[in-house]
Amino acid sequence: MPLRFGLTWEYRCPFARIVADHVITALEGDADWDVTWVPFSLTQAHVADGEVDAWDDPTKADTLYAMEAGIVVRDRFPDRFLAVHRALFDARHTDGLDLRLPEVVHGALAGHGVEPEQVVAEIESGWPRAEFRKAHTQVVEAKAVFGVPTFLVDESAVFVRLMGRPDGDAEVARRTIERVI
Repeated sequence: MPLRFGLTWEYRCPFARIVADHVITALEGDADWDVTWVPFSLTQAHVADGEVDAWDDPTKADTLYAMEAGIVVRDRFPDRFLAVHRALFDARHTDGLDLRLPEVVHGALAGHGVEPEQVVAEIESGWPRAEFRKAHTQVVEAKAVFGVPTFLVDESAVFVRLMGRPDGDAEVARRTIERVI
């Protein structure tokens, strides 16, 4: 029986990137895990009481774009998700690119066989933002999640910061994540 857990992500967070790298590396090395990737908005997490939610504020739409693209790939192109997921983290944290720019996100998509135009059409339909809002709100309200990366196992949620990447070593990645779980 596979190990089942959820994991929140937000492409701008370096600690989410480190944990995602462990999880992706272990999965590529055949870890027997069933991972539910749960989007979390750092933009929304920093909206003060009484301010317009990030989901409804057109001035914050660009901060949601990469995450919406990730949701589309996760749900419509699941066989490409891990590669695109890693590429979006790398665009931000290795290449220092700005994920608010559509061309940066589109480059990560196209580089892994996902047509940017298809993702744009899905984003424009509105369902990715609705899914983003729903997933974020659900973990905040049900599990008091406040940031990324947060592991979700059964009724528990734990925010974890790992400091080192697995450097391509699937066994290190697997042991590290299973120790956390």
